[in-house]
Amino acid sequence: MLTGPRKDAKSGKTDSLVIFLHGYGADAQDLIGLGDPLAPHLPNTTFLAPNAPQVCTNNPMGYQWFPIPWLDGSSDADAAAGKAEAEHLLNIWLDDVAKVEGIAPARTIIIGFSQGTMMALSVAPRRAVAFAGIVGFSGRLLEPQKLADDILSKPPVMLIHGDSDEMVSPAYMHEAAETLTAAGFEVYTHISENTGHSIAQDGLNMALQFINMKLS
Repeated sequence: MLTGPRKDAKSGKTDSLVIFLHGYGADAQDLIGLGDPLAPHLPNTTFLAPNAPQVCTNNPMGYQWFPIPWLDGSSDADAAAGKAEAEHLLNIWLDDVAKVEGIAPARTIIIGFSQGTMMALSVAPRRAVAFAGIVGFSGRLLEPQKLADDILSKPPVMLIHGDSDEMVSPAYMHEAAETLTAAGFEVYTHISENTGHSIAQDGLNMALQFINMKLS
């Protein structure tokens, strides 16, 4: 079972959720803090962030959704098995959150960073009911060739990437956008200038605009 921190709605009355999915080697605390600058603009939103299910091979103080062979020396089979297990556990957690919080997917935004974006773009379109939206920072769409055959829902997607990202090339943002658009998704993109593998203020501002548009 996935667990992690939460920040309750600033107004005390929740009518929407924002769920953060952290990157490789990080943990839920890495992103839940984004709820602080977002909360004044989203007073009725509760923020949640699960820790990924595996202790990170390269950083035992953090977690990973699945191994990354070129970073940690794991095999492709290990990576595929880890990803499948993480997707299964995340789906269970998302179902539980919807029931416990009483908030439907149509009022839920998923925000991913790096490997968390990979998880969001892999899991969300394969769920029967669409989320209000996905915001993907500094990530990529894994196995884009498999997407079209697996789509069950088409949540709108906002992709944000730093132009100087040396960990995950911004070219992957364009590839994901092209694939998702071709599959019929509503897609928005934004490049943060002079930004590496991180979330810049302009990117966060764009994410907030998207969230407000989709939750209004």
